[in-house]
Amino acid sequence: MILILVLMLGLQAQAQPKLGALPEPVPAAAEPAASAPVSASARRLYEGARSQLLQIRTLLKSQDSQASVGSGFVVSEQGHVITNYHVISQFALEPERYRLRYAGTDGIGGQLELLDIDVRRDLALLRVKDFAPRGAALRFRPQEQPLSKGDRIYSMGNPHDVAFAVVEGNYNGLVERSFDALIYYSGSINSGMSGGPVLDEAGRVVGVNVSAMFFAQQMSFLVPGEYAQALLARSRDAKPLTQPAWGRLREQLLAYQEELSARFIAQPWQAQAPSSPERYRLPVPQELFMRCWGRGTQADAKGLEFQRSQCRMEHALFINGSLQTGFLSMSHEAYDGAKLGPWRFAKQYSASFRNERLGREDKDRTAPFCKEEFIDREGLPLRAVVCLRAYRKLAGLHDLSVLVTTVDAPTEGALGRFNAAGVSFDNALKLSAHYLEGFAWTPKNSRAKP
Repeated sequence: MILILVLMLGLQAQAQPKLGALPEPVPAAAEPAASAPVSASARRLYEGARSQLLQIRTLLKSQDSQASVGSGFVVSEQGHVITNYHVISQFALEPERYRLRYAGTDGIGGQLELLDIDVRRDLALLRVKDFAPRGAALRFRPQEQPLSKGDRIYSMGNPHDVAFAVVEGNYNGLVERSFDALIYYSGSINSGMSGGPVLDEAGRVVGVNVSAMFFAQQMSFLVPGEYAQALLARSRDAKPLTQPAWGRLREQLLAYQEELSARFIAQPWQAQAPSSPERYRLPVPQELFMRCWGRGTQADAKGLEFQRSQCRMEHALFINGSLQTGFLSMSHEAYDGAKLGPWRFAKQYSASFRNERLGREDKDRTAPFCKEEFIDREGLPLRAVVCLRAYRKLAGLHDLSVLVTTVDAPTEGALGRFNAAGVSFDNALKLSAHYLEGFAWTPKNSRAKP
């Protein structure tokens, strides 16, 4: 599984040892006089929005124990509420076991019903049952009035199930090299604030809290408000979803993977310097919505020398607590074992191939079905293993793994791996073919023979 660098900000019961514990008390620092105008803005905006802020709770049907907690906000006079999909995913997938309730800033609560989800944007549209308006609903900032980098914006929600809060931060544009638009927000939002609104100086919604970066300070991410506004417009009159939402998820994921696969395959492989050994051209993607890192052995290294490259999308689609999907990743390693000799090199090279894990059966996916073949890429002999794991409740979707190694030299070689999570069978074949086409001789070795 890809290393996902962001932390979803909803609280779930099973994650409470890590995310739900209260923070250690920190002595309050004296507030400098210069901060007064900013604090006044935050106070003004919170007071204007507080009647529309909600804590969203997923409860077990048989008792009042909460399974997850997040935030949300009212966006219509009919009681429509925006939150994150991951906040209410347990109810969406198992409505027979869970129920949804809300609590306002005044402590008054009630029942919620689910109208629609947007799993790609991690959004959900709810509606308050027996809604009684309490002030003006929050409005969205018009798209024709974009923010500028550095603009002050204000995140609201209920962090760690402690109390409603407002957090001041800055808009820093969209995350670069992201497949879907995410706002980079410089502000300290925390677990439990998922689904809460982020407002501009005029009190209009510009984004929705969704995630934060691991091991970083004040690096948080927001779903742009335009997607929440579109979900409201599309589904405000929808009938409540009372059955498990797997069919709706499948429909959205199939559409998403079609776009992701097509855009990736349309990209030519990145021009690159030859690997070491200088025999192979290896597939390295364009960094349009992926990030790549590399490392290698030092020039004076003894024994096996290698160069390694790893590329991945840093955003995945949340399905439930055990499954994320909708991303691509790949890596390759080029080896030079001239200092080892053929026998010692063969041992280490084979071990690298065997160490690759291709998954196993779990509650969300079947065991992998794999096929191995020796293929020829314009004279370059390759050993390729292609594996598919089918999703149990999302028919037609699979996780793809392609493992490739060169077999042309006694002390040199290259090992590559490509992963695609949540793709159709047809797109798995297309992605596999595209990846294999990325392997070739370097120009000076184009006539080399194994």
